[in-house]
Amino acid sequence: MGRLPDGEAAPADGRLPEGTAADAPFGAYIHVPFCSVRCGYCDFNTYTADELRGATRAGYPGDVAAEIRLAREVLGELGPLRPMQTVFFGGGTPTLLPSGDLVAMLQGVADAFGLADGAEVSVEANPDSIDRAGLAQLRAGGVTRVSIGMQSAVPHVLAALDRTHDPERVPLVVEWAREAGLEVSLDLIYGAPGESLADWQRSLDAAVAMAPDHVSAYALIVEEGTALARRIRRGELEAPDDDLQAAMYEAADASLGQAGYSWYEISNWARGDRVARHNLAYWRGHDWWGFGPGAHSHVGGVRWWNVKHPAAYRDRLAAGSSPALAREVLDAETRRVERVLLESRIAEGLAIDVLDAEGRRAVAGLVAEGLVDGRAALAGRVVPTLRGRLLADAVVRRLLP
Repeated sequence: MGRLPDGEAAPADGRLPEGTAADAPFGAYIHVPFCSVRCGYCDFNTYTADELRGATRAGYPGDVAAEIRLAREVLGELGPLRPMQTVFFGGGTPTLLPSGDLVAMLQGVADAFGLADGAEVSVEANPDSIDRAGLAQLRAGGVTRVSIGMQSAVPHVLAALDRTHDPERVPLVVEWAREAGLEVSLDLIYGAPGESLADWQRSLDAAVAMAPDHVSAYALIVEEGTALARRIRRGELEAPDDDLQAAMYEAADASLGQAGYSWYEISNWARGDRVARHNLAYWRGHDWWGFGPGAHSHVGGVRWWNVKHPAAYRDRLAAGSSPALAREVLDAETRRVERVLLESRIAEGLAIDVLDAEGRRAVAGLVAEGLVDGRAALAGRVVPTLRGRLLADAVVRRLLP
C-alpha cells in the first residue's frame, strides 16, 4: 500500500493553525478500508479480514462517528459550520458494510454539518457486494449516486486484475440502482496485462449499452509494492504498453462521445450535467474533510492525513486524540502550482492569469502544437485538446517551467 507523505506532526487535538480560512465549498470523503480480497494492482489503504488486527467492521461506524464529532469541534472554532455540498464513500469496498451502516455514517455527517440542498452523496460499490435491497436502502437513506466498479466486461481481463465479480452481474446492478432512483457511474480500467484493443472496445460497448449517467476510465498504473508490480518484475506478466494505452484512451473518447457523453476531466465523461461533483471539487481546490484511516483532508490551504491502520485510527479516537498523523501548510506558490496541476486537467480549464510570465508565454506554443485549444486560449483559459489530454504531464511541464 502507498506510503503516506512526509509532513510536520499534526497536533493531538486536531486544531488547525490560527487564521485558517474556511470559506470554500465543503465536502466529506468517508474511507471504508475493507476488501474481501486484495486486487493485485491496488495500493489503496485497504485491509482484508485477517489484516485488521483487532479492528472490526462492526465497530467502524462508531469510529467514524468519533472523528465526525472532532471535525465539528475543530471547524466550529474557525467560524460558522458549512453544510456539505458532497459526500463520497470510497474504499476499499464501502458496500462490504451493511447499507444501514453507510446510512448511519451519512446521517452523522448530516447531523453535525447539514447537507446543502441538492447535495451529491456517492457510494462506490463492487457488483458482487450489493443487491437490490441494499441499493434501495441506500437511496432511502439519502444516497443519490452509486459508482460501480465494473473495470472490464472481459473475463480474462478481470482475472488479470484479480477482480472476482461476474461481468454479467453488472447490468443487473445498474438496473437495480435505477429502480432505486440512483444516478449510476461505471468505473473502467484499461491496459491490463493481456488486454487487447478489441477487448477494451468490448468493455466500452458493454458500458455504453447500460446507458450510465457517468463513466470513469483510468489507465492501469503499476504501483510499486503491489502484487502486480512483483509479477511484472519476475516476468510473469507484461508491463502496460504506453502506445496501446493511448490508443485505448482515444477509443474511449470516441465511443463515449458518439454515445452522447462529454469529457469534463481527463479520465471522466458524463451525460449532460451528471458530472461527479465531489471529484470535481478536488480538481477545483475546494475544501473537504477525509474521515477514516489513511484519509486525506484539505481546509483553507492546510492538508493533513490520518494514520493508516484501522486499529491505530480507532485507538487514537478512543483516547480522545485526533487520528491525524501529519500535515502541511501550503504557501501561496505551492497552492498556485497545485492549481495549475489540477485545473489544466478539466474541460472548464485553467485561467491563463494564474500562470507566471514564462508559463503564459508557453501557451502559444502549446496551441501551435495542438495540445491546447486555441479558442479557449483566446478567451483566457488553458483547455487541453484530445492530444493534450494524452500528453497532460508534458503540458504541465511547459506551464510550470
